[in-house]
Amino acid sequence: MRTLPTGMIRVLDPFAPLFSERVFEHVQVLLAGAILAPGKRTVSSALRAMGLDRHKRFHRYHRVLSRAKWSSTEASRLLLKSLVEAFVPDGPLVVGIDETLERRQGKKIAAKGIYRDPVRSSHSHFVKTSALRWVCVTLLAEVPWASKVWALPFVCALAPSERYCSQRGERHKKITEWAWQLLLL
Repeated sequence: MRTLPTGMIRVLDPFAPLFSERVFEHVQVLLAGAILAPGKRTVSSALRAMGLDRHKRFHRYHRVLSRAKWSSTEASRLLLKSLVEAFVPDGPLVVGIDETLERRQGKKIAAKGIYRDPVRSSHSHFVKTSALRWVCVTLLAEVPWASKVWALPFVCALAPSERYCSQRGERHKKITEWAWQLLLL
């Protein structure tokens, strides 16, 4: 395994109990690669940034997300705890809810819907896009070196489209319901 900077190891240490020892080594490499990778944050781009694009067993890194056993809920709790300790140890917790669209193409992308694109739209021009909709809960904290408030995400959930839910016979949840459910985690 590549040696990571001491500061990064110290930050990642609380997350070690969530993973087996072997998987945690892969997690550290992927996280460092995601920080260093330009453009899209994919497993392949993270490996490329770490100089492992020709690694013979690259599939093991993909398995961290597809097959390895770990709790994303527990990881979210630990991430929130780390963010609070670092940015608002004494102050009140201010939480924000954000709705983010991820444009995806392909037949296997099932939960996508047609939504108003807030980036491409304006007051006078309405743009629709086919995308996945994510609801993210963020800690709003003043970051000392930026001297402004940043929204630091700590948990996200995919909010399927109304059409997707009706096709599967499921009840469609509104964004406010998703937000409330995420806050209760």
